Amino acid sequence: MTMVVLLNKPFGVLSQFTSREGAPTLAEHLTIPGVYVAGRLDRDSEGLLVLTDDGRLQHRICDPKHKLKKTYWAQVEGTVSEEALEALRRGVLLKDGPTRAAQAQKISVPPMLWPRDPPVRERKFIPTSWLELTISEGRNRQVRRMTAKVGFPTLRLVRHQVGEWTIDDLLPGEHRIVRI
Repeated sequence: MTMVVLLNKPFGVLSQFTSREGAPTLAEHLTIPGVYVAGRLDRDSEGLLVLTDDGRLQHRICDPKHKLKKTYWAQVEGTVSEEALEALRRGVLLKDGPTRAAQAQKISVPPMLWPRDPPVRERKFIPTSWLELTISEGRNRQVRRMTAKVGFPTLRLVRHQVGEWTIDDLLPGEHRIVRI
């Protein structure tokens, strides 16, 4: 039986178990031996990180040819336009090539979202918007680069779902074990 660990990775934590710089790592939140990260979240992103003890499953989750969908909540600077959403839905051209089309929609602040520590900077006269983006790739900082490309820089990024798994009911640093 394969073990899958669903971790709600906190902001500021590296998606690895060791750090040369002394930055916070997964080792501070998980003590389960024999599991490996299947995909990454950058240090400034939060949310669902999937770990497994099955190398084939790990590869399938990470490999873009399998087109596993990943859903993100992005708080962006500004009031998002319909034109920007349409551009995301078509796919945008980044320095490393065009992205696949994304599912993109404006949402209200996700109800189960926890406060971030440290809080996102607020500007008195610049509003923010929340987007839900679903992509089937996993390029380095892809969602951040996509929202910036359409004119709305990401201030906060939370991965909510990978394939069928979600972070529902998991607070930052908490995990759930699933057997498949």
